[in-house]
Amino acid sequence: MQLFFCSRDESIFVRQDLVKNWPIYYALDQNWMEYMLTIEANAKINLALDVVADLTNGYHEVDMIMQAISLADRITIEPNQNIELTCTNPIIPTDQRNLAWRAVELLQKETGITDGVKIHIEKWIPAAAGLAGGSTDAAAVLIGLNQLWNLGFDNERLMQLGLKLGADVPFCIMGKTARAQGIGEVLTRIDTTMNCNLLLITPNIEVSTALIYQSLNTPEIKNHPQIDQAIAALKANDLECLTKNWGNVLEEVVFNKFPSVAALKQLLINEFNTDRVLMSGSGPSIFVLEPDLNKVESVKKLLPAGCFCAMTQFL
Repeated sequence: MQLFFCSRDESIFVRQDLVKNWPIYYALDQNWMEYMLTIEANAKINLALDVVADLTNGYHEVDMIMQAISLADRITIEPNQNIELTCTNPIIPTDQRNLAWRAVELLQKETGITDGVKIHIEKWIPAAAGLAGGSTDAAAVLIGLNQLWNLGFDNERLMQLGLKLGADVPFCIMGKTARAQGIGEVLTRIDTTMNCNLLLITPNIEVSTALIYQSLNTPEIKNHPQIDQAIAALKANDLECLTKNWGNVLEEVVFNKFPSVAALKQLLINEFNTDRVLMSGSGPSIFVLEPDLNKVESVKKLLPAGCFCAMTQFL
């Protein structure tokens, strides 16, 4: 999660801070008052996703490896009388249905602050794609307002608040690489220097996360990812061992309901001649780790119409 300055004109000054490893660039007016800031909100992929139990509250107990990637939205926040939200993607709601909006309301409720903000989302992460696009935007707003309103909350407090918005929000605040357990909120940092390039592809279909989890028959899962071995591989920078032990138990459900997603994965396996191909989250995004760069452009031409496609990398 990076924060940086995006100026409107040359009359605005800049102040730079480094807070909890976040480079922060504030726009300042001519009276040196903080004016606005811009935050880079990174997507995530799952290097492993296992479901270990069904919970009585409708949630599932999971065991996952989550990895932040360089693909990111850009969130601009500035003071305003009311809450206003705009987005470059017209399908994204710009009202209380948006987690970024609800993040503002949550902080207002927690702190008693009545100030509004104007938020603009420059959307690069595909929506409903298994990449935590909505969650990372909400995390960015929590981080940004913590600075803009001088709240002084530490990461742990922000992550506790983020959980009220969604299970992926705490990881989006933490970033990097982590094991996620519980419903996704119990996070353990994984120390790794593995830095992979990946080809990320999101087909133009809508997959409901709730529907996929509801359709999962947890006791019938046969092929579970080997989480401990995959973590050891990350720590050892062993890509072959990582992909030997990874997996996503939601793939079978998604592939049965959306055969085109299964066909996309098989296409990538065949064209790149590799098994380093996995679905992220509840789909439909598929990624290839360390693809043959000489083949990327030719493979793009084989993708179904309307696919989002981007080269990105681990953070």
